[in-house]
Order: sequence, then structure tokens, then C-alpha cells
Amino acid sequence: MTLERARQLLEVQAGFGGPYNANSAKLILSEVMRDHGQPAVDELIGELELERIFGFTPGTRFKGGLALDAIRK
Repeated sequence: MTLERARQLLEVQAGFGGPYNANSAKLILSEVMRDHGQPAVDELIGELELERIFGFTPGTRFKGGLALDAIRK
């Protein structure tokens, strides 16, 4: 999935908000993580205000539709 397509899909999910849309956003971010890595995920979280909408924080890893612990540095 391209980052532009992921951005478009996440904008729709963020527009609706709610727990079902958070699950969809996790799936999208899982695919972004697999294809583009953590920096791309963190960029989308910040750009689309997904922390405010869904509670996703930068550094959170997404895999298989799950939000995992943030990467510790």
C-alpha cells in the first residue's frame, strides 16, 4: 500500500472515530508498518492526529491489526 493511499483510508476512519474505526485504522497502520516501517507510522499518527482521535501514540508498533507496546529506546 502506498503512503498516500494509507493516508486517504486513515482520513476516512479518523473522520468517523469510534472503536470500530480504530480497529480499521490499526489494520491500515499494520500494513504501513510492514511496507514502510515505524517512521512512516509515526508520521501518519502525528499528521492525522490519530493520538487525539484513537489514542495511538508515536512509537506504537502495529502488527496484524494489533497495537503493541511502543518501542523503547
